[in-house]
Amino acid sequence: MRRDVFQAIADPVRRDIIGLLAHERMNLNSVAENFSISRPAVSKHIKILTECGVVEITQTGRERYCTLQPKAFTEVKDWLDQYRELWEQKLDSFESYLEELKKERDDNTMG
Repeated sequence: MRRDVFQAIADPVRRDIIGLLAHERMNLNSVAENFSISRPAVSKHIKILTECGVVEITQTGRERYCTLQPKAFTEVKDWLDQYRELWEQKLDSFESYLEELKKERDDNTMG
C-alpha cells in the first residue's frame, strides 16, 4: 500500500508529531514523552510518517532521530492552492459587503 502525505496529516497524533518536529529534530523517546499513548503506538505513527515521506529517521550512535521533511508537504500546498482563489474571492466579497454596511451606517448617522 502506497502512503501519501494526506494519510500523514489525517490523524491528530501524527499532526502533533509533525508540529513537534517542525521545531527541532528529536529522538524517538523525546517524541514519545509528549504523548499519553504508549511508546509502541507513537512508534507506529512515526512509521506511517516515515512511509509517507514526512519524517526521516537517522541513526546517531544508539539513538534514532526523527527529522521533518518539509518538501513532502508540497503536495498538500499544491492541493490547497486550487482553493486559494475561491477563498480570496469570498473574502473580497465579504470585505465589500462590510464596507457597504459601514457606509450605510455612516450615512444614517449623518442624515
